[in-house]
Amino acid sequence: MHKSVTGTPPGPQTRHFSTSLTHSGSVRNGGRDSALALSLAGDCVAVLLGLLLGYWFRFKSGILPTHISGLTEPFDPSRVSLSGYSRLIALGAVLLIGTFLYSGLYSVRNLMRFRKSAMMIVRGSIFWFVAYLSFSLVVKFQPAISRFYVLTSLVSTVTLLLFWRLLFHRILGAETFARVLRQNIILVGWNNDVANLADAIESDASHPYRLVGVVEPPGSSFKIPPPPGVAHLGSFDNLSRLIRDQRADMVVLGDLDIPSDMILEVANHCEREMVQFKIVPNYFQILVSGLQLETISGIPIMGVTELPLDRLVNRILKRSVDIVGALVGLFISAPLIAVFGTMVYLESPGPIFYFQTRTGRNGRNFRIIKLRSMRLDAEVAGAQWAQEGDPRRLKVGALMRSTNIDEVPQFWNVLKGERSLVGPRPERPELIANFQYDIPHYNARLASKPGMTGWAQVNGLRGNTSLVERVRADLYYLENWSLWLDFQIMVQTFFRRKNAY
Repeated sequence: MHKSVTGTPPGPQTRHFSTSLTHSGSVRNGGRDSALALSLAGDCVAVLLGLLLGYWFRFKSGILPTHISGLTEPFDPSRVSLSGYSRLIALGAVLLIGTFLYSGLYSVRNLMRFRKSAMMIVRGSIFWFVAYLSFSLVVKFQPAISRFYVLTSLVSTVTLLLFWRLLFHRILGAETFARVLRQNIILVGWNNDVANLADAIESDASHPYRLVGVVEPPGSSFKIPPPPGVAHLGSFDNLSRLIRDQRADMVVLGDLDIPSDMILEVANHCEREMVQFKIVPNYFQILVSGLQLETISGIPIMGVTELPLDRLVNRILKRSVDIVGALVGLFISAPLIAVFGTMVYLESPGPIFYFQTRTGRNGRNFRIIKLRSMRLDAEVAGAQWAQEGDPRRLKVGALMRSTNIDEVPQFWNVLKGERSLVGPRPERPELIANFQYDIPHYNARLASKPGMTGWAQVNGLRGNTSLVERVRADLYYLENWSLWLDFQIMVQTFFRRKNAY
């Protein structure tokens, strides 16, 4: 009878592990859900209070006049009641919270990251401001929405939201709560990519993950031994038990050199233990934000399919900003060109403009126009990088290059569509002829129009600096592009002048 049994029922210890996993997992997930619900509830309260404060400030405080010429419409304060405005306040609150929901603000990954959440709140609120006013032009509300009320509500609401979120972040940062909110990660295998991941987690106190340790990959040993500071949990054979013991939420496979059936076995372990299974796609070293899984005839394939500027709507938005910025830039810079052009001519008689061939998007060459900042014989020995204290510079040229004034004629290149206000900096064809072979991923930066300024430039990566770091900064820009990032770079251009020579 006993020998005919084909399986062994789980013993008491196995049931204990399962119960412990279910209990700890439900507690941790419940804690995260509660924190997300609390963040949403707090945001709702802050939004309503902000909109009510905007109403009071605009209509009842007496601080502002009833009419500001060119900015607001005249009104009689006694005829603007809170009950009459309540529907507009409710609509504004729904639109703003809806914007936050759509932007992904209420994600576990953002719970402990105040800066990221704050940026999402500011961006969402600015979008809400434009959308709310635009909506009011299409739908004729009674009473009409005061434009200055929307502006005062924007300021008061963002202020209250950021204050509440900062307080909330401080509370969640306490180890008692952070321990529940962080997701525990077990790494399988060790290599340079996994090491970078571990460093990023360990170096950021606000990181939503906690590294509990690493196990050997199935069927092999570590190719690179993990450092002493990373706990070695054991072999892959004990992965299921380790998941339960360590109360893991996620298993990350970093070694993809193992056989495919072994990878499937890791995935099966995670499925049985009800934890997330992730892989580090180390075959893709760049542009990983565009990495997507798709199917061809039902067969799943993975690759870099789309970056932000591959989307038509984003290209239209960026081009619209370029056109407006170029027109404004040409208008404002005309006196600067006249003044500095005269100074250039007086110091070094000859052409005040300097034309140069650069390589742009998809490897196409174009001619940029700059105010001449060097002597006429600066390149008799051929093209070369500018250096700190470059003896070829004119006296006025040093000032122009440190303040980017020599670049202002290039607004014309932007208007023509040859380049953008913001993007990777274009280089000269003769200087970069061999870069595609010597500098990893160099040509990937040519997927975008070159810019008058860029992420690499505002971080001091220009002139005679590391091309590898410059390319890395350009690729970061391509992966993380947004109009907000463009505006941020434009503002920083006026204040960050490192290596501007």
